[in-house]
Amino acid sequence: RVPMGPLSLLLALSLLSPWGSAGGSCPPRCVCASNLLSCSQANLSAVPAPLPRFTAVLDLSHNNVTRLRADWAPARLPHLHALLLSHNGLAFVSTEAFTHVPRLRHLDLSSNRLRTLDENLFSDLSELEVLLLYNNEITTVDRTAFENLGRLRKLYLGQNRIARFPLELLREGTRLPQLALLDLSANRLRAVPAGELQALPAWLRDRLYLHNNPLACDCLLFQLLDRGRRRHLSAVEDFQDELRCFLPGATALIKILDLAGKQPLNCSKAREAVLEAHLGDSVTLGCDSRWQGVRSRHWVTPGGERVLGDGGNGSVVLLANGSLQLRALRPEDAGTYSCWVAGPLLNETLYVELLVHNFTLHGPHDTLNTAYTTLVGCILSVVLVLIYLYLTPCRCCCCRGTEKPPAPRDDSINSSVLSTTPNHAGGTGEPCGSHIASTAGTGQNGRFKGGGTPPLPTRQGPKAQRKVSDPDSVSSVFSDTPIVV
Repeated sequence: RVPMGPLSLLLALSLLSPWGSAGGSCPPRCVCASNLLSCSQANLSAVPAPLPRFTAVLDLSHNNVTRLRADWAPARLPHLHALLLSHNGLAFVSTEAFTHVPRLRHLDLSSNRLRTLDENLFSDLSELEVLLLYNNEITTVDRTAFENLGRLRKLYLGQNRIARFPLELLREGTRLPQLALLDLSANRLRAVPAGELQALPAWLRDRLYLHNNPLACDCLLFQLLDRGRRRHLSAVEDFQDELRCFLPGATALIKILDLAGKQPLNCSKAREAVLEAHLGDSVTLGCDSRWQGVRSRHWVTPGGERVLGDGGNGSVVLLANGSLQLRALRPEDAGTYSCWVAGPLLNETLYVELLVHNFTLHGPHDTLNTAYTTLVGCILSVVLVLIYLYLTPCRCCCCRGTEKPPAPRDDSINSSVLSTTPNHAGGTGEPCGSHIASTAGTGQNGRFKGGGTPPLPTRQGPKAQRKVSDPDSVSSVFSDTPIVV
């Protein structure tokens, strides 16, 4: 047996190490350990070359690499899964810069000078899970910049200058299907689609950070955040003071969660998980847990019964996604349903209040038809009144400019004034043009304007002392001028 000396031992270790002559050498000004290559704070202006093929973690942070070209990695690096390029003053990244690192899972481009995220910028990184882009100067985000990132779980875009982010990437659920954290804090967002964000799963809303943005105050936004506070979502609960907005015409920011009942918006409190339905409907109660990767779910009815599968007569069904479907609703189905969730870290209980109205869906339609019928009847009544007032032919078209002398009064003023039969003097049926006023002048519009009360024939009996009304006052009230009420 030959004893191994120190020189022989060093030679053996160098052959076994990946940095030996068989595997390559460590670049100058870098520190190498196993498959880790650290070139941080080395005052580099370019990526060192050549890079060992087996490098798994490459740290180039705190240097002066201002441009990342397509040829920074001329050879394929199949084992590289973490690339750190923060604090470099990086202002340009080629769309082909990641062609030779397809296995990258962690990419840190934070604290640089990037201004735009161009089309298909990260499309070669199909296995990327964490992307850090915070503290840059980004103003424009192309909706295809994150194309093909099917495994992306965390996206940090805080402290930039983004005025609009394509949130439709979240709504569609196909572009970033596994995204569980999106940081858009400290940007320049003025509006977000609150209604669409409310439809997102709670496990994503739990990590959707919108604080420190100059948002416009809106009741939908308030209700979105108010629900998040009630559900103890961390993105809302941990940043309540930083969630602020502008009221119309105001210059100072106020807390969004203080909008309840405050003028001029007077927003109402959000009701969490309240569902309204009618008799005979079929509804689905969602179990919107804030935990991703839930192990199991089960429901408890208002009567305290646990739902494990199909209910009686198939009226209650537990769906594969954890939702509860109720068919042919009855009045006794109303109440508060509980969804018990066994999460990966903690358990959670959700409550859904179901309100069942005691009329079917046909009720509101019948009421609507009655309203239309009433409206049509009112319109026809108005039309008929207008026709009567303005289109009825004049009975005495030839009497313009003349007026009959007042006829003798009967015992009742109503019979003489409101009678529909014309009163002709003497009942001789003379033409209306044969009566000429001889004792008074003509008034306005050719009307007879008597100088006083006309004499009436002497009458016998107790009614002879009855006072005579002023005919001019009667004619002024019951004239032929239409009265429109």
